[in-house]
Amino acid sequence: MCPSTPSNRPTVRMASALALLAALGLTTACGSGDKAESAPAAGHAAVTAALLVESAPATASASPSSSGSPTVPGDHQVSFVVNGTTTYGTLHIPQSSGSTKVPAALLLPGSGPTDRDGNQPPQLMPDTLADIAQLMGDDGIMTLRYDKYGTGQTGLGVHASDPGSLDLNSFVQQATAAYQFLAGQPGADPQKLLIAGHSEGALIALEVDRNAKPAPAGLALLEPQDERLLDLVTLQVDQQVDAAVSTGQLGPAEASTVKTAVTNGVTSIRAGSPADTTDLPGPIATVFQSLNANLAFARTDDAVYPPDVAAKVPSGTKVMVTCGTADTQVPCSTTDPLVNALTSAGTGGPGLVTLPDVTHLLQPAGSPATTNTLAPAAQQAIHTFDQLWH
Repeated sequence: MCPSTPSNRPTVRMASALALLAALGLTTACGSGDKAESAPAAGHAAVTAALLVESAPATASASPSSSGSPTVPGDHQVSFVVNGTTTYGTLHIPQSSGSTKVPAALLLPGSGPTDRDGNQPPQLMPDTLADIAQLMGDDGIMTLRYDKYGTGQTGLGVHASDPGSLDLNSFVQQATAAYQFLAGQPGADPQKLLIAGHSEGALIALEVDRNAKPAPAGLALLEPQDERLLDLVTLQVDQQVDAAVSTGQLGPAEASTVKTAVTNGVTSIRAGSPADTTDLPGPIATVFQSLNANLAFARTDDAVYPPDVAAKVPSGTKVMVTCGTADTQVPCSTTDPLVNALTSAGTGGPGLVTLPDVTHLLQPAGSPATTNTLAPAAQQAIHTFDQLWH
């Protein structure tokens, strides 16, 4: 969660840049442009890269907490236990299920305090995952979405007394437990288990895929995080600063100061120290203050290069990667290494699906902040993926 009040002290010379970048909507982890996701909730801590590679399997003792049978069509409130924390979610059974086993998809949210529906209440309510669940349900696919650590009914669980104990591996284990819970549903077809991850959720989907049993038949990577976290932050800041320079709203010297401070901040975080935000204008300082507050988690996420994980997806897995041309958080220009890694791994299609004029939240470009409807192109892409399993 991003701090609400930056503690940096911008110089008088940088004051105009502060207002400018706020107006531009800095689309970094805590930015506002493209109704951006916020950085991971405060207290997300990290582990070494080795823990990401050699994580112990999560244990999931799970049971539905709905009042009716989990085979009845509709939404069911369910819960499962992972590493001592009860995780709460929604299991959606499609109308077409009947007595026949159906494809089943785990839905994973993006970064920050994003709940099972894809929302960060009360400010950001796009219903991204809730809409995807409805679409998939209409296509005869069972779905499970859940409140990850720090959100909704789940909260911090056993990490409440030490939020710093949370790391990226914690979220991977939680997602793995959710996948196991979904696979255990009586109506789920074990040959057609799927994972759909949005943004950072796509990275977690790739991590879960590495050791999941049974292996997922397909992955939908929706506007996926396709670079190291801090490389992506740097790219987003640079793009916004360059845009400000091109319009004459920011001077070259000021831009150079900001970029140098960002580079130094990234170097500090990767070395395990907080970034110095003194020379950063407010919106960018807020981003790095959030990263400082979640230093270990940020380092863990940043340690993962998504194409490296994608290269380990089993051959034959059907994968879709979406790229919205209006996505300012994960631009189409960064997608090729991830797609190439998947191709080299021998995965099947649909492959890369470009979504014209679609934002990071899978909404039409220029949508008002209150929009909670997926763009038609995004809906069609999801339908195309769904049809692979019928």
